[in-house]
Amino acid sequence: MQPRNMSMSGVVDLAAVKAAGEAKAKAEQARAQRQEEGPDAGTDAGSLVVEVTEATFESDILQRSAEVPVVISFWADQAEQSKQLNATLERLAAEYRGRFVLATAEVYANQMLFQQFGVQGVPAVFAVLAGQAMPLFQGAAPEDQITEVLDQLIAVAEERFGIVGAEVAPGAAAPQAAAPPRPATPQELALSAAHEALDAGDLGGAIQAYKNVLADEPANVEAKLGLAQAELLRRVEDADPQAVRQAAANAPGDVQAQLSAADLDLVGGHVEDAFGRLVDLVRRSAGEDRDAARLRLLELFEVIGPDDPRVAAARTALARVLF
Repeated sequence: MQPRNMSMSGVVDLAAVKAAGEAKAKAEQARAQRQEEGPDAGTDAGSLVVEVTEATFESDILQRSAEVPVVISFWADQAEQSKQLNATLERLAAEYRGRFVLATAEVYANQMLFQQFGVQGVPAVFAVLAGQAMPLFQGAAPEDQITEVLDQLIAVAEERFGIVGAEVAPGAAAPQAAAPPRPATPQELALSAAHEALDAGDLGGAIQAYKNVLADEPANVEAKLGLAQAELLRRVEDADPQAVRQAAANAPGDVQAQLSAADLDLVGGHVEDAFGRLVDLVRRSAGEDRDAARLRLLELFEVIGPDDPRVAAARTALARVLF
């Protein structure tokens, strides 16, 4: 079975932008602390693979995920395929020399983790970045595909969260001394200000701040996500959920009523319902109404993220009704 595409979004998480900013700050603090503590501090070669339990999950996974990508392999003793995958991942952890940490979790000894991650079967591999879990792949896979997924994970960890593992030299017991943290760029400071405004509930200020970042960096993924989230939150902040849903039920052809209901669906975690409502609205409408429904659907795609399979499915459904 080939690995599924990674989803850097996972479930709907309107705190994702805040988490990314906090993770970057924690990563910089961790690097500075390792430098102060000297060459004997940090991640040694023997700690690149850990056996996680429910009791050690917070220290082994959540805390470490602010400093280094953590890959979790769920396995079972009677599943030979999962043990073979673990052997491959352990070897890759050594070869990648600290750019990710591998945690193995035996499913029968960790039923709570098994359920929390929504594991459907073993082997199953997940990642945790800045405390956020995401699926990587299910089942066995060729090594070249596994390394491709790992490379993608490491790139996202650095670009979106500022997380870079402390490199372990081959055969060394400790990593090389980390370089001093670099000063924040004006764009990073502007993005941080936007995050702070969003966190403080200043949605208007956050929207303008994210737009300022995008004016200089139109391809900034973090700013696009933050802007989409801030605009969504501003649209629903004064909404009466019961009244909105009743209005949408009473007037299936009322475009604004359906747009408002879709926003509430998404904020409530009903992603497929929100997408389905808008795809159906595009199908049933024409002219300016159709354009309004289509544009709102594209905005909600930004909130979830392009890598999410629900977005891919909705894009396909939208293409069918448009063409």
